[in-house]
Amino acid sequence: MGFLRSAATTTTAAAAALAALTFTSLSPPSSSLPSLSLPKSLKFQSFSINKPFDHLGHSKNLTKPPSALHMDAPLSDYKPSSPQNGVLLPDLLTEFMVDMKCDGCVNAVKNKLNTLTGVKNVEVDLSNQVVRVLGSSPVKTMSEALEQTGRKARLIGQGVPEDFLVSAAVSEFKGPNIYGVVRLAQVNMELARVEANFSGLPTGKHGWSINEYGDLTRGAASTGRVFNPTTEEKPLGDLGTLEADEDGKAFFSGTKDNLRVSDLIGRSIAVYATEDKSDLGLSAAVIARSAGVGENYKKLCTCDGTTIWEASDADFVTSKV
Repeated sequence: MGFLRSAATTTTAAAAALAALTFTSLSPPSSSLPSLSLPKSLKFQSFSINKPFDHLGHSKNLTKPPSALHMDAPLSDYKPSSPQNGVLLPDLLTEFMVDMKCDGCVNAVKNKLNTLTGVKNVEVDLSNQVVRVLGSSPVKTMSEALEQTGRKARLIGQGVPEDFLVSAAVSEFKGPNIYGVVRLAQVNMELARVEANFSGLPTGKHGWSINEYGDLTRGAASTGRVFNPTTEEKPLGDLGTLEADEDGKAFFSGTKDNLRVSDLIGRSIAVYATEDKSDLGLSAAVIARSAGVGENYKKLCTCDGTTIWEASDADFVTSKV
C-alpha cells in the first residue's frame, strides 16, 4: 500500500489511475472500518506518512505530532533475523517512551539497545522522549535493557507502519495468582508475532489458546472453544505450550501463520493447568486493541494524570512478570 502511494508521484497519469483502481478493489468498505489516528510527520526512507487523510478518508487528529524519525521500515515481505525459542522472528518497529533529558541520555540508550541480538536500528526523538527500535528482539529484552540504563521506559506502540486497521493487541492477566502480558502484532496479512510473559504459574507445561469469547464470568471456563475460523483440524487459536520454571515464570516469543489481529479483539486468551487443555483453565484475559506505531505519544496517563514513567511499578502489570 505504501508503494502505491509513492508510485503515484512518479508514474504517468494513466498508471496512477490504474494503481488507484487496483487499490480500491482490494480495500474493504470504509463504512465497516474504524478510524485511524496516525501522526502526520513520521517519515521513513522507504515511504512517508505525511497526508492529512488516509486512504479511507479518515482525518488524522494528533495535535502535536512528534518530530520525524528516519529509519528503514520493515515491509510485508519480512526478513526473519534472530531465532527465539527456535523460531526466526520477523522484524517489527517498537516504540518506547523513555525518560531522557539530554544527549548523554540518548547515547546511553542507543548504545545499550545496539548491543542486543536482533536490533537493527535505533532512533531517538529527544524532544518527545520517544525511542523507536527496528528489529526482532522481544519487548521484554528491550524493556529490561532500557531500565538497565537507569531510565524509566514504557512500551507505547508496536507493529509495521502500513495500513493495517488494527496492528497490535494486548491481553493482560492481572492476578490475584497469575500475572502476565500477551502482545500480538501484525507483521503482514498472513503472519502475526506473539510475545508473552507470565508469573505465578504452577511449575510445568500448560496449554494456552485464543478462545472464542471474552466472557470472564467463570474465568477460562466461560470463554468458549479455541478460536478457529478455518476448517483445519488444529484450531488457529491454539498457541501450543507454555513451560513454567520453578519460580512459576514462563516466556514465549514466536509467530503464528494466518492469524489476523483485527479478528481477535474482544476474544480472550486462556491458560490451562494441563498441556492438553482438558481442565477448566487456570486464568483468562480479554484481548484488547493496543497502540500501533505512531499512535500513542501521550505522556500522561488518562486515568490519573500521572506522567508515564513516574507511576509506581505496582501500576504496571509488566512489573510482576
